[in-house]
Amino acid sequence: MIETISNINSAINNVVWGVPALILLVGTGVLMTVLTKGFQFTRFGHMWKETIGALFRKKDILKSKDVNSISQFQALCTALSATIGTGNIAGIAYAITMGGPGAVFWMWIAAIFGMMTNYSENVLGIFFRRRNKDGEWCGGAMYYLKDGVGKMKYGKQIGKVLAVLFSIFAILASFGIGNMGQVVSITESVSTAFTGLGAKAPSTLLMGLIIMVAVFLVTIGGIKRIAKANEKIVPFMAAFYILGAIVIIIMHADMIGPAFAAIFKSAFTLKAAGGGVGGYVIMQAITWGFKRGVFSNEAGLGSSVMVHSASNVKEPVVQGLWGIFEVFFDTIIVCTLTALVVLTTGIVDLETGASLSGATKLGLATEAFTQNFGLFGGIFIAIAVTLFAYSTVLGWSYYGSKAWEYLFGTKSIMVYKVIFVIVVLAGSTLDAKLAIDLSDTFNGLMAIPNLIGVICLSGLVLKITKNYTERKFKNADIAPMYSVFPEIQKAQEAAED
Repeated sequence: MIETISNINSAINNVVWGVPALILLVGTGVLMTVLTKGFQFTRFGHMWKETIGALFRKKDILKSKDVNSISQFQALCTALSATIGTGNIAGIAYAITMGGPGAVFWMWIAAIFGMMTNYSENVLGIFFRRRNKDGEWCGGAMYYLKDGVGKMKYGKQIGKVLAVLFSIFAILASFGIGNMGQVVSITESVSTAFTGLGAKAPSTLLMGLIIMVAVFLVTIGGIKRIAKANEKIVPFMAAFYILGAIVIIIMHADMIGPAFAAIFKSAFTLKAAGGGVGGYVIMQAITWGFKRGVFSNEAGLGSSVMVHSASNVKEPVVQGLWGIFEVFFDTIIVCTLTALVVLTTGIVDLETGASLSGATKLGLATEAFTQNFGLFGGIFIAIAVTLFAYSTVLGWSYYGSKAWEYLFGTKSIMVYKVIFVIVVLAGSTLDAKLAIDLSDTFNGLMAIPNLIGVICLSGLVLKITKNYTERKFKNADIAPMYSVFPEIQKAQEAAED
């Protein structure tokens, strides 16, 4: 049965992550970069000012006055909780062994352009969001597909179909990348830590039950409880992991130069660990770099839009700026640190990326930390992975619930939550490789309708961006563009800044 599922998934994966899909993924980011004249570069300083810098200037960034929304910082933490997961540790190590050190370079490229993809998604998410019957904000790709693409000439039925497909794929992805893939990593890292200490590891079923209860206690409270949990977990776990990674890199400071040299050289090399040659090898580096980049920062999936749309922000562009920061922090900072840990500690061949010990994925990352921290290294990875993965599960539980709500209505959300926590238990016993492979496939399927929507609505993103920059940087006396819905537009205009 497992083999059959794996074979079917492999066939689908080869299509959704083929050359056309990669062109669509990166091409969307390139398109938005060109249309906005390199907005992620020209407004990089403004992005910092209106995101992290605003934490010290604006109270509503940290706490929302609206009881039916979350703060911008809570939205960021929840979005980061879903993106900073096992992809930042196991996924990067896996990419290096499969695509060579050059995969890291292509991961950066994916992130640079992914910033504008994520920016565009969030701009559209805020512009097309609406309130549900409980007064909560509802936004996401399904809404700008239905109400954006659906309002275009000849696009009514296409928009509706794409919205439904996106929602279905989002639910499946929540079970994959947001659930099974994370739970497997927790059980694997905890087992490795116990074994390293010479103790018997708890059964995967027991660990699955504990994780299931922990997830249920938070998700049952909805976005408010999820956001409150993540605003406490995410800053701590990020600082915890970053500090540990920096310590190891400093311990191997003499290898930083060779590591970066290997990244740039291998990005265009014709030799790989498996003996492959020619353009195929370069394509492997590109493919794995892009796949791991998307798996990590989720730019192009349209996933984080759902939580960003729950923010108390008024300006679509401001939430877009948080989207740029999200990708920058997740990939350029956290993923790069993992890559440097792997490449500077001598556990892989710098020319091919091949593991010198035979360890792969999470085992390779664990090896890097245990080599330098001893037995504590295994404990460190177990703690980091548990925090990363648990917060990811919480974030994705919300994404899946919003997609479920779009398809089946607000009253049925509890059905999804029950299914989700049951899948947590099932994920604890799933093969790790299959879990990651399934996650990749669901990611690819989810990205396709979302990116079609972003491309179709690229002109609108440009218009909203121009409206914002004209008002903020040229003091233009023009009406702001807050929402496609007149009643929401008026309410936001009347709201106190």
